[in-house]
Amino acid sequence: MKHTDDLFAAALGGELGPDPAQSTATSVFWIHHGTRLAGGDVTYLNQYVLVRLGGSFGGCAFEAGEIGPEVCRAASGSPLDALLRDGPRPLRIAALDAYLAELRPHRDAADAEPVTLPAGPPEVRAVARDTAIAGLLDLPPGARVGLIGVVNPLVAAIRERGGTPLPCDFNLRTTQWGDEVTDDMHQVLDTADAVVATGMTLGNGSFDTILERCRSRAVPLIVYAQSGSAVARAFLGAGVTALSAEPFPFSQFSAEPSTLYRYRAASGS
Repeated sequence: MKHTDDLFAAALGGELGPDPAQSTATSVFWIHHGTRLAGGDVTYLNQYVLVRLGGSFGGCAFEAGEIGPEVCRAASGSPLDALLRDGPRPLRIAALDAYLAELRPHRDAADAEPVTLPAGPPEVRAVARDTAIAGLLDLPPGARVGLIGVVNPLVAAIRERGGTPLPCDFNLRTTQWGDEVTDDMHQVLDTADAVVATGMTLGNGSFDTILERCRSRAVPLIVYAQSGSAVARAFLGAGVTALSAEPFPFSQFSAEPSTLYRYRAASGS
């Protein structure tokens, strides 16, 4: 697969598994929440659309106002192929994510490394998660790490591993420490020695551009995904070097121990 459109086409064509027309998206969820970590000055506002298929959930973040809560009534109970074909891109990604996760759940994947996030407050769990993500980087000290989709604990985790973050985000202008945040990902993609990108890039359509640029420059691409974690997994070894996959329910929705799954292209997909 070269791009996400190829993956949609393969799924709809029955090339990856059962015909999606024969599957039903039992439930569609719409979630909007805010988070401000202790000591921080940024309130993260996140919206997710989620699709349940059998024993699996697919999810994708979206920008404010892009999808309304009425999607729950309109899409719940739809044939899966209808959600893969039509509607806002984040809903289509969530449906594809659910389909791929149902074919091969992260918990059953032989090439997945489970990482347990500890019980505790959001600050403890966020630091543990972002430390696990940064642990997928294997770079010399001082390497420039493009961070597309900025969360402050991940900026700190990259620095702790000796990297120099190049932060990029549509909604933030500075990090907690005053680092300038660009909204032009091309500046980052042209200069970074490695790129760490959020799964939300799948929903806003920038993932394919990031994937292609990292391939052409032979730059490692690490994806940290709540959004589209099974979708991003499909590109391991085909542009994606490593993946931190966090299927729903996401860590911020619980204070109990939870699991994310780390993949590396060298271990196969």
